[in-house]
Formats: sequence, C-alpha cells, structure tokens
Amino acid sequence: MEQNLNEILKLRREKLANLQNAGKDPFVITKFDQTHHSVEIKENYDELEGKTVSVAGRMMFKRVMGKASFCNIQDLKGSIQAYVARDVIGVDSYTDFKKYDVGDIIGITGEVFKTKTGEISVHAASVTLLSKSLQILPEKYHGLTDTDTRYRQRYTDLIMNAEVKDTFVKRSKIISTIRRFLDEQGFMEVETPMLVQNAGGAAARPFETHFNALDEDLKLRISLELYLKRLIVGGLERVYEIGRVFRNEGLDTRHNPEFTLMELYQAYTDYHGMMDLTEAMYRRVAQEVNGSMQVPYGEHVIDFEKPFERITMVDAVKKYANVDWNEVKDTAQAREIADKLHVEYEDRHQKGDILSLIFEEYVEEHLIQPTFVMDHPIEISPLTKKKPDNPEYVERFEMFINGWEMANAYSELNDPIDQRERFKAQEAMLAAGDEEANTTDEDFLNALEIGMPPTGGIGYGIDRLVMIMTNSPAIRDVLLFPTMKTLDK
Repeated sequence: MEQNLNEILKLRREKLANLQNAGKDPFVITKFDQTHHSVEIKENYDELEGKTVSVAGRMMFKRVMGKASFCNIQDLKGSIQAYVARDVIGVDSYTDFKKYDVGDIIGITGEVFKTKTGEISVHAASVTLLSKSLQILPEKYHGLTDTDTRYRQRYTDLIMNAEVKDTFVKRSKIISTIRRFLDEQGFMEVETPMLVQNAGGAAARPFETHFNALDEDLKLRISLELYLKRLIVGGLERVYEIGRVFRNEGLDTRHNPEFTLMELYQAYTDYHGMMDLTEAMYRRVAQEVNGSMQVPYGEHVIDFEKPFERITMVDAVKKYANVDWNEVKDTAQAREIADKLHVEYEDRHQKGDILSLIFEEYVEEHLIQPTFVMDHPIEISPLTKKKPDNPEYVERFEMFINGWEMANAYSELNDPIDQRERFKAQEAMLAAGDEEANTTDEDFLNALEIGMPPTGGIGYGIDRLVMIMTNSPAIRDVLLFPTMKTLDK
C-alpha cells in the first residue's frame, strides 16, 4: 500500500512536470472569473438555463467515457456536475482533462442545462486547470473519519465532510449575529491588549512570555474584563469585545487553552439587565442561525423560546442536593456537610467555596434547559457587588445549558476600597497555593477611584455557544485549528 501511494504521488508530480514543460503550468495562473457558485445555479435554474456561467472548485469525481466525461466540482456552497465533451473543448484540452486528478482545482465555463436524468449541470465550453493537487484525498466512501487527523488537517476535513464546513459557516454567522444584535442595542465594539502585565478578571493560570524590547515579563490575557471596565470609567457607556483569551489549563471536550470570549459592559444597569439582554441575544442567535428557537443537542432539545429559569445557587443546592445552606452557620459546618456528600475540598476553602463545590457536584448536570443561577458566595466572586441585604453573597449569575456554564455576569463592583480588600484576599489565596487567584491591579484600582457608574457586565464563551447551536459534541469540533500535541518527528 505504501509503495502504491508513493507511486501515485510520484505520478502526480510527473503530470505537473509535463504540464510545465508544455507551457501549461497551472501555478502561473493568477485569477479565474468565477460568476456563480453551485447552489446559486441550482436555485436559479429557470433563469440560468441555456446561459453561460463560470464555476470553479475542487474536482471531487471524474468519469471518462471515450469522447465525453462527467466530473463534479465542489465549491464553497456545494457541488455541481459538469459535462465535458471532446468535440466542444477541443482535442488537446480534452486530452489534458483526462489526465487531471481528483483533488485538482479547475475552472469551467459553459452553459447551464439538465441531463437526461434531470441533474442540473454545466456543459463545459472550456476547462482550466487552476491548481494541481500533489497529494491524494481520503478514499471517497469512507472519507476522513479519524478525529485526530481531522483536527490536525482541518483543510482536508473541510473538503471531505460537508457538515464540518456547515459548522464553521454557522460559527461565522453566530458571531456576526451577535455583533448586529449588540450594535442595535447601542454597544460599541472595542479592542483591548492581549499582552498584559497583570492577567486578571478570571480564575485561571495565565501563559507567560518575555518581551525582549522592554526586557519585561508579560502574560497573555485570561479575560477582557478589567480593560473594558476602564472604558466604562472613561465614559464609553456600552462596550463589547469578541477576542481570544488564553488559559493555561487542561484539554477536554469543553476546554481549549485558547478560546473566543465575548464580554460586554453596560453602564447604569445590573445583573438583572444582563439576564434580559442574554435571553434576547440567545433567542436571536437561535432563530437566525437555525431558523428555530428549539435547537437539538444530543438527546435533548434546547428551548430558547420560553423564559429562562432563574434560581439562586442556595435554592438550587436545596433542590438538587437536599441541603438548606441558609442553615449552615460557618466553614466548619460546611465542611461536615461536604464530607457527608463526598465532595472534596481543600484546607483553604471557606464556607462559600464549599457551597460552590457542592453546586458543581450535585446541580450542574441537571441544568439542561437555559437557566440563570444567581447570587453566588462572595468567596468566589472578587469583582462583584455584594447583595445589599446579604453581604455573604453577590449580584452574580452564571447561565447554564446542557449542564455547562455558558455565561458569567455581575453587577460590577465599583467601590475601589472594597475592591482593594478583595484583591488582598485574592493575594492571600495565591500565597496559599491557589495558582488561579488574581493579583492586585493598581491601575484598575486607580480607574475605579476616578469613578465607575453602576454597571452590568457579562462574558460569553463563543465556542460553547457554537457547540450548542451546531449540535457538536466537543470544543475541537468548533475550532478550526484546536490546540494539539506536536507529533513526534
């Protein structure tokens, strides 16, 4: 098999050399005037029948039958059949065409017609080889199925698997829909630094690097939050950014070390305003991308039409773990409950941390339909306003779908004195061994001292949103180029 493959690859290079020696080098061609895509021709056949079109794409199939042949051209939108006859394109061109390989990129100009079997096709008047494929595509009927190879060679995956291309077309549409929605709501899109001195705004380990010009160590951002809040201080009342963030964490079906995050901040609102905005945005995305607010995912159908459930973390733990956290007096009692529930915790974890751990263990898996889980303990929310009536908790929610955290939102903390104390607590956690704790950001504190209005903020993981909207089981299925371990050479 290996020998046969080598012979095939050698033959392809020989074909290229022969073309070049004959003055027909495809790689010197700089353009081809493509007038239509395959789907456009099929959808508008009544208007285009008998008219001349030019299509271009990858030849995925060829059947030579003496003086006439059929081939199939795959382009961005789909594929279309072409009928190639020697008496029409000429003997020399037809001789060349018969030597073309599946995988070659060709341009065809000709009239639109239907074959005897009723298939809409292009009757070629000319065929132009635009690029010679020197590799072979996976075998037609089995396609490219090995997931590791699919992720490493996404270009081949896109060629061989139409549903993969559809996923990434939908991904682009999801992002453009979000942009349009937020633009209509008066938000301004901005850009903030990726290389930062202080990687704050989330609980995550940063990647570290060194900037030679300044001889200074820097980090890749883990969040967009602290810079966007600076802009709220500056008077830009509604801002958002869609950008890459980087977290030095493990790989699994829902995590990739670099991923796309959308964060927005709106002055003069709170976390309830963020819930309303989120419901409206998710409904808009579902309708525009899938044409329905009922979206299948795995064995479930996610219903974005009915009001999203809103429940506090304390009530959720009571509902699913049968623990009334309002009766828990201190950290010692919280640890006793965790021991009974077989929930693991660390020495540094306080009462609120343990509530969150129990929630993760007993509640998350039940939150299939869109659910806002509100009012988190202050220990796990260093950038959030306290609830005025109960300062052990903060005005924060996370949205869950299919048991996954999909969004994280706050009534943003704008008290610089309180914020400094929260940073001190984070520093203590860092010293105690929590590598995901924040460090004090003096410039951000200075911005808060200038004055930030009451503000609502939220972060959405775009990749998980795309997973839900495209029924994709793993985050790597919605990343064009996921992080992969380097293959041994």
